Amino acid sequence: MQPSSATDLTRRPGQSLNASSGETVGQQNMLQLIQLRWIAVIGQVLTIAYVSLVFKIELPLIAMSAVLCFLVGLNLFSLYRPREVGDVRNGALLTALLLDVAALTALLYMSGGATNPFVFLYLLQVAIGAVLLEAWSTWTMVVVTSLCFAFLMRFYMPLDMRPSDADELFHLHVIGMLICFALDVGLLVVFMTRINRILRGRDARLADLRQRAAEEDHIVRMGLLASGAAHELGTPLATLSVILGDWRRMSVFRGDPELLQELGDMQAEVQRCKTIVTGILLSAGEARGESPAVTTIGSFLDELVEEWRSTRPVVAFDYDYENDRDGAHDAYENFPIVSDSALKQVICTVLDNALESSPLWVGLSTWCSEGMLSLAVRDRGPGFEPEMLAQIGKPYQSSKGRPGGGLGLFLVVNVVRKLGGNVSAENAFIGGGAVVTLNLPLAALSIERTQNV
Repeated sequence: MQPSSATDLTRRPGQSLNASSGETVGQQNMLQLIQLRWIAVIGQVLTIAYVSLVFKIELPLIAMSAVLCFLVGLNLFSLYRPREVGDVRNGALLTALLLDVAALTALLYMSGGATNPFVFLYLLQVAIGAVLLEAWSTWTMVVVTSLCFAFLMRFYMPLDMRPSDADELFHLHVIGMLICFALDVGLLVVFMTRINRILRGRDARLADLRQRAAEEDHIVRMGLLASGAAHELGTPLATLSVILGDWRRMSVFRGDPELLQELGDMQAEVQRCKTIVTGILLSAGEARGESPAVTTIGSFLDELVEEWRSTRPVVAFDYDYENDRDGAHDAYENFPIVSDSALKQVICTVLDNALESSPLWVGLSTWCSEGMLSLAVRDRGPGFEPEMLAQIGKPYQSSKGRPGGGLGLFLVVNVVRKLGGNVSAENAFIGGGAVVTLNLPLAALSIERTQNV
């Protein structure tokens, strides 16, 4: 019964996290620097080995090995620190890049200084800093790398190269510059692409948060309007109830059974309006002297279905509670929860929408599985237009073509989302019509959670 292909209307919590690993943007950026540092260590080891073995150039291998060991230790520290301390902010990223610059400067100092063609690897550090860091930190990187370059122009350990002509040395220098250029552009493309993807994901999540904040503000304003209207309607409804009661006692009405029946119907509708107004105030938390009713899932759903069926002109209504999910029907049916008027209104809204699309038949299937209460509302109407499926749950997105349409499912999605659940919608492949499924965590409805809130 669970929909297999649906438009998921759930919004994830709005923190800057990677959906798969749960890492913040700062942690992901630090991991990119760690990967870049591993590549640098491997490249430096290979370069030192090649220069020593092929060109027979004597290098201070012990000192260089100490620098490489420092980089490995820094990588291991950086790899585990984000998971223990928390998010990685601008200062930590700046420190990591400055340590990389210091290590590069030390290696260049011991291998020819500014005459080493790999001195242009400083550009890679500055370019990455320009993407990851704040403006003042980026300029700090520019100043530090410039000072390091200037330092290496004057202070360095010259390479002890075997005698060779100037043309050969120049040729080797050009080859070194080519390798450095290829490393710079290759690593820039790879890591800039990754970092930009991370930042775009962060921006998308921030946009999602702003959209959610706007929707919740819209709901607050609607709630205030509904609460004010409920207060205003209370007095005239009470007056109508008194007048209708007086009319029932008048001889002119008591002597006419038809008029008396119509008065009874009018009183019943007035009482229903008063019940709706009271429900609005309860949902807004403005009713006093009311305690939440403790019930079970089975009783809550049975009462809701009976009330909805008796107050709507539905021709055929199929309601079933499946008992084959996890083999724990009785345990879930008797699960104690708090009867929430807002949740009841949400379910009724979905049923009302189904009834409006399909006056002859509406179906409701409910089941519990893996700690979730699921409710699937079906109809045999025209279904959703493809473009509407992507907009369901957005305010004023409706195919009904009337002012204010689309607010029902907008409220449904936001209330269910507040409870930690999700809403999905799809067109039924068998029998036509549409299916709207609400998934609610039982923990959000439990008595313990309500008492702790």
